[in-house]
Amino acid sequence: MQVAKILMKSFEPFFQAPIEVWQSFVDKGTLINTSKDEIIKSAGKIERYFYFIIEGSGGILLWNNNNYVCIDLCYDHEFFGDYMSLLSSQPSPLEVITFEPSILFRIGKSEFDILSNNTDIGEKISRYAAEALFIHKQTQQIDILTNTPTDRYKTLLDRQPQILLRTPQKYIASYLGITPQSLSRIRKELME
Repeated sequence: MQVAKILMKSFEPFFQAPIEVWQSFVDKGTLINTSKDEIIKSAGKIERYFYFIIEGSGGILLWNNNNYVCIDLCYDHEFFGDYMSLLSSQPSPLEVITFEPSILFRIGKSEFDILSNNTDIGEKISRYAAEALFIHKQTQQIDILTNTPTDRYKTLLDRQPQILLRTPQKYIASYLGITPQSLSRIRKELME
């Protein structure tokens, strides 16, 4: 597995850069292996890294009313982490956790800022990351407001067919804005 090639392929639809440029980006970060249910960033802390999932899955969680609310699900070849805290350098109530053993590429905020501000490719990566995350969140909000829970679940299954094997059902339900019982009912109806 070569991280530079994975990043290059993931970004190709948005902009082209030679493998050497991606390798220089990768050289500024590190690969980390995580275990299942590993907390990458705790609530109330400042995010210090920009993450990209090479292989694995995780979620962005918020503790509310004595329960975790899942505000995002992340999988292979996607950005991962508390981007709001990373940009603002402020603590946030969000917790970042892996749902399965994962391989993450991470780059420290200071290295990411240097690349973003001093290199063309770094500026493009930073801009694409911000745009992609914004579009993702807007799409998620529109889906919650305009689609039924069943339609949201079908869309999620299309995006991530193995989701039930990779993600705890309570977080899938929370992400969809429904109870675990409602998710079970929807799954049962779809299997009939």
